[in-house]
Amino acid sequence: MFSRPLGDDGAELRPLEPWHAPEFFANIERGREFIGQYIALPDAVPDVEAARVYLANYAEKAKTDTGRIYGIWLAGRLVGGVLFRVMDLRQGTAEAGCWLEPSAVGKGLVTRAARLVIDWAIRERGVHRVEWLASSANAPSIAVARRLGMTRDGVLRQHYLYRGVRHDMEVWSVLAPEWIDG
Repeated sequence: MFSRPLGDDGAELRPLEPWHAPEFFANIERGREFIGQYIALPDAVPDVEAARVYLANYAEKAKTDTGRIYGIWLAGRLVGGVLFRVMDLRQGTAEAGCWLEPSAVGKGLVTRAARLVIDWAIRERGVHRVEWLASSANAPSIAVARRLGMTRDGVLRQHYLYRGVRHDMEVWSVLAPEWIDG
C-alpha cells in the first residue's frame, strides 16, 4: 500500500480497497445527503456489504487498468475520495470524479488529490484526455475543474434523471499537452 501526502495539513491520498469497506461506508454515512445532492454514490452504498462490493468492483477495474479509486484521509479519517470512473488506455481517455463529506469542504482536498491522480494518469499511464463531468448545479465540482485548468467543452442539456430531476451535465476536460505545458 502507498500513501501520498496532499500538503502540509497531514492530508493523504491512498488507494481505497475492499478491506476499507467499513470506513468507506462510515464516510458515506457522514455525508450521505451532501454527497448525494448530484451523484448516486450514496445510493450505491446503502450498507457495509454494498461498500465492499463497490470497492471490489474498483479493485477489479484497477487490475484490468479500466479505473481506479483513491481515498482522501485527513487526521487519520477517510473524508472523501477521487476516482477514475472509467479509463480507456487504448483510446487514451479517462473520466475523473470525486466525493467529499461536509466536514472536509473548503480545504482544497479534492483539487489537490485530483491534481495528483490526473498527473499520474497523463505522465505515467499515457492518458491523453481526462474528463470531468458534473451537474451544472454542482458549483463546487465545477470550481474544481476550473482550478485544475480544465476547459469547459459543453453542456449536455437535461442529460440525466436523478432523484426525479433532470440535470444538465457539464463536460470539462484537459488534454495531455495542456497539462504538461500548462
